[in-house]
Amino acid sequence: MNSKKVAITGAPGTGKTVVIEQLEEKGYHCFHEIIRSMTAKAKNDESSKELVSNPLVFVEDPYQFNMNLLNGRIEHFSQSKQIEGPVSFFDRGIPDVLAYMDYFDQKYEKEFITASENYRYDALFIMPPWKEIYISDNERLETFQEAEAIHNCLMKTYQRFNYEPIIVPKTSIDERITFIVNKLKLG
Repeated sequence: MNSKKVAITGAPGTGKTVVIEQLEEKGYHCFHEIIRSMTAKAKNDESSKELVSNPLVFVEDPYQFNMNLLNGRIEHFSQSKQIEGPVSFFDRGIPDVLAYMDYFDQKYEKEFITASENYRYDALFIMPPWKEIYISDNERLETFQEAEAIHNCLMKTYQRFNYEPIIVPKTSIDERITFIVNKLKLG
């Protein structure tokens, strides 16, 4: 069975991971974000560098870091083709890589664009910045103002690839999950 592919994205600290974890607890197949573990590993490898919002300062080759991230998300997308069930949820999508590269003013090759064109999600939900729940941590390095700017880059990038982002309301986790499930007509 080829399940529906649904990306859930948004700026850092908007509640994506909690929603993904709850969807998984409800029995939906979910692919988890890979950048947090990649950022943590890069920070450990370069622990002497100053803490800043751009995780790429912790890596020797930022372009390769982004290529690894892109390939990891493509791998998740490819794995989802084998999933039995109505839907596979993704904590972030392939175009997120380009949005962040645009935010950090990094150049990228055509293969980044081609991947975003060729690996399409059936639906895209975006969690908007929400100051009241925003918390930074060891892998979430951005300020709230940076998170708002990243949100704008995400919106622009997904719209560039002809997605119609569905904004998830700032409500409780249960209400957010109900909103997503109802929009997808899974209930």
